[in-house]
Amino acid sequence: MLYIVHNINYAKKDVMPIIDRERIIKACIVLKKKKVFDFPLLLLLLDCSVRTGRLKLKHWNAYTSYNKNGQYYTLPEVPRFDENGLWRYQDICFSKYGTLKNTVVHLIGTSSSGLTGNQLGAIVGLSPRSFLHHFRDISGIRREKHQGVYVYFSDDADRYKQQVINRLEAVPLGEQMSDADAVLILVALIKHHDITVDDLAKLPEVKANNLCATVIDGYLKRHGLGKKTPGSKR
Repeated sequence: MLYIVHNINYAKKDVMPIIDRERIIKACIVLKKKKVFDFPLLLLLLDCSVRTGRLKLKHWNAYTSYNKNGQYYTLPEVPRFDENGLWRYQDICFSKYGTLKNTVVHLIGTSSSGLTGNQLGAIVGLSPRSFLHHFRDISGIRREKHQGVYVYFSDDADRYKQQVINRLEAVPLGEQMSDADAVLILVALIKHHDITVDDLAKLPEVKANNLCATVIDGYLKRHGLGKKTPGSKR
């Protein structure tokens, strides 16, 4: 409580109109008791303008919900974040990392073997169809197909390599590919007989399915169709 009331060292560009101190204290008591609140309630309790309300949220470091169109807030000392940095109050979700984008990037980057859309959805409590299409090409994420399912990995080279290794160890090599993807690879092999695995993965029709070279190589070796890699001898 004292943090919220006395944190008033505002930047000059954000000069805050004076609000009666007693009103601020009473408002904080109500908001903390409610745990989660919307903007109209804040304005009502402070009896202030929209701009002043926004500034108050900013200087209090209030958290904004990453669902419900970001229309709910909570004071910084209220949430009890879980091991993933998430906190839910009823059906309203908050993250210590702020936005849903930041949260997804963090979850993927810290996962041991990448995360599927369903896994991400289960963690953040949202349907993957409602948000993942926004995150296909953002910085921090790399998406590839494994065992016929899209998996999201970190785009950090070292982290990505370890995540793929962990995932392949969990599922035997050669069982990472759907039947449709396998047919795609076999057709590509017929068309490009002497192609390396790395170059095979770079073919437009293969790249479009986000099949990585490691998965392709595992499938081919399992079926006695091992291809050469750059620098190897046939």
